[in-house]
Amino acid sequence: MTSTLLIVQFVLAVLITIIILLQKSSSIGLGAYSGSNDSLFGAKGPANFLSRATMALGLVFVINTVALGYLYNQERNESAIDSVKTETLIPSTPVENKTTAPAAPVAPSTTTEAPAVPAVPQNN
Repeated sequence: MTSTLLIVQFVLAVLITIIILLQKSSSIGLGAYSGSNDSLFGAKGPANFLSRATMALGLVFVINTVALGYLYNQERNESAIDSVKTETLIPSTPVENKTTAPAAPVAPSTTTEAPAVPAVPQNN
């Protein structure tokens, strides 16, 4: 569904661009290449038709954009953290050995002896 709407989005973008370029402006744009359209669009030419077509395609473009955003949000609702496995080697509850008493942890020795300084011979 999203791939179809994405293709429609590209087609709408191209159509809107073409219709906007065909409209008459101060520099005429691509409207100069459209030829005489008096017989097809009436005495005023294509101005009224092209402006209505631009508004209609713009509305369809916005609706399609909102639909694409909604569908992509529904597909990507899960976080990347949800797929991380939380299995570790450390058990969540402590395992007690009932046959023997738990051994007290042995702290490492904190006393360190400095090396002995050799005696300096004195010459008198």
